[in-house]
Amino acid sequence: MANRSRIPALLISMFATFASIYVAGRLWQDSENRVYLIKELDRITGQGQSAISVDDTLKIIACREQHKKLDALEMELAAARQEGFVSKRLIETNGTYSERRPLVVIGILTKFGRQKNRDAIRKAWMGSGAALKKTEEGKGIVVRFVIGRSANRGDSQDKDIDRENRLTNDFLILDNHVEANEGLPMKAKLFFAHAADKWDAEFYAKVNDDVYVNIDALGATLATHLDKPRVYIGCMKSGEVFSEPNHKWYEPEWWKFGDKKSYFRHASGEMYVISRALAKFISINRSILRTYAHDDVSAGSWFIGLDVKHVDEAKFCCSSWSTGLSLSPSMFEQFVRVFELIPVHSFKKSGKVIHKSQQLLEGFPQIFSPLLEAE
Repeated sequence: MANRSRIPALLISMFATFASIYVAGRLWQDSENRVYLIKELDRITGQGQSAISVDDTLKIIACREQHKKLDALEMELAAARQEGFVSKRLIETNGTYSERRPLVVIGILTKFGRQKNRDAIRKAWMGSGAALKKTEEGKGIVVRFVIGRSANRGDSQDKDIDRENRLTNDFLILDNHVEANEGLPMKAKLFFAHAADKWDAEFYAKVNDDVYVNIDALGATLATHLDKPRVYIGCMKSGEVFSEPNHKWYEPEWWKFGDKKSYFRHASGEMYVISRALAKFISINRSILRTYAHDDVSAGSWFIGLDVKHVDEAKFCCSSWSTGLSLSPSMFEQFVRVFELIPVHSFKKSGKVIHKSQQLLEGFPQIFSPLLEAE
């Protein structure tokens, strides 16, 4: 009996011994693997002999990549402010970084029957063909004429615009907008919405088709506002709200502006600029943003309740606005013919961003007075 009782005890003892050896072996193997992993992590992260987790390692690698991208963006921004005012966006595509973001998209709101004005603008400051392309690629400034469609879709007016666009390729045609004198606020809203959808630019500008734009001054001015995510730039003004239906500037919604009947502060409609975030806001909310009688008041109303930086930029102001004077197409065409004889730098000395065509004439009376008299 004694011998039989010692056999199970011996078996248990042998099992325990083997189990201890097995567990010790596994622990030794795990420790070896841990040491190997720590050495590999140290080698990859350059942390010497410190032992860190895999999660920490991934965080360090991601952080370093972000620092590299930030450094590259800072260098691009510094270069953009000095050379051509083009803000370059770095987009990773198969390991390369090359795409540029335009600085500004300028929409020149025009109408049917204004081809002479458009031709004059092309000659004066916008350019055409290769020159227009050079402005886009070299300075990051995209310029397009903006127009809707005729109420009689497909008529001679639509065909004329399509024919002109085939020759110049410089239109943004709003197919879902019908051209009408009272439709300018809606047209401005659709321009910002469609431009934001088509171009991912830093800024978007609305301009009338009787305005001379100093491209270099505009680029320099906008480059100083690249650090503002939501900015609204223009010649800020206010003014009386007219409730008389027969008045030129009649506002059907006059009662909404209070007893004093004065508009809130907004940028003058000759030209104003908004940042990318605001253009995207208009694009997303185009169906619910209401318009008033005037496009500049309408644009100002869209930003009243937002956290937006209003910039009253004197370079966007023209002293001739108060006169309400502008050139007819025939006079504007004559103006450009004379303009081509004058060195461009003569108009740029003031550093202003825009000039109305009438103001340019007044600036050189000895040359342009015959045109004023002829008109």
